Amino acid sequence: MAMTKKISFQGELGAYSHLACTNMFPDYEVVPCRDFRDTLACVSEGNADLAMIPVENTVAGRVADIHNLVGNSKLKIYAEHFENVKHQLIAKPGVEITALKTVRSHAMGLGQCTKVIDALNLQPIVMADTAGSAKYLSEQGEEQECAIASELAAKIYKLNIVQTNIEDDPNNTTRFLVMSKNLQQEKDSKQEYLTSCIIETKSIPSALYKALGGFATNGVNMIKLESFIIEGDFNKAQFYIELEGHLGEASVAGAMEELKSYTNKLTILGEYPKHQYRSKS
Repeated sequence: MAMTKKISFQGELGAYSHLACTNMFPDYEVVPCRDFRDTLACVSEGNADLAMIPVENTVAGRVADIHNLVGNSKLKIYAEHFENVKHQLIAKPGVEITALKTVRSHAMGLGQCTKVIDALNLQPIVMADTAGSAKYLSEQGEEQECAIASELAAKIYKLNIVQTNIEDDPNNTTRFLVMSKNLQQEKDSKQEYLTSCIIETKSIPSALYKALGGFATNGVNMIKLESFIIEGDFNKAQFYIELEGHLGEASVAGAMEELKSYTNKLTILGEYPKHQYRSKS
């Protein structure tokens, strides 16, 4: 009998990362972890096959320190996933919406549902995460308290949804990277791919300009360039790059060769299929 595959995520059961795991890998067993470092280590140490890591949100922007964590994890990107965030207003069974006075959730969850919070005159209370707020409500919450969390969290903690889809922005979407230690997807000639890497440029004038010039001369489309500081040194920046194509293509291979000439460090994080969500935009 084959062993059930596992996927790790950060947060309590019912978190949006848990929901992303369930939607993308319904047959996998989920492994909740305390933080992103533990989520990645779970795969590195062989306790899970994949890790679901949120990297950016259309409303909140990039997840803090995520590029540094992913770049140092020794794992590779297996796939990307996009999850539309649907916030639910959740209360204890039998409680009417008119009786609610306070609402608990992660700071971003509260910030993304201001219209409903203001309309109901609720007092917000910041919690560590959305699913944890639902768990707290089920175990310790009072009748006049509610939480903002996912539909999955309401189901897991046996709570009622008193108002659905309360997010201010209906297009609120989180992008996740699925990380693996050994699993890699076979290249499909009919599939479009993305390649992600991290570079540290040499400390010479115009190094970044010259390093990126290889993408233009080789006709490679770069779709993301983000800088981040490492080791607390403001003079030591690294850059996260995403581009269209994979290293098996001559154009991408050529661009990478030019990139190496102007960098002290080049780490390929993975080549993975471009998600169909991108074709919507």
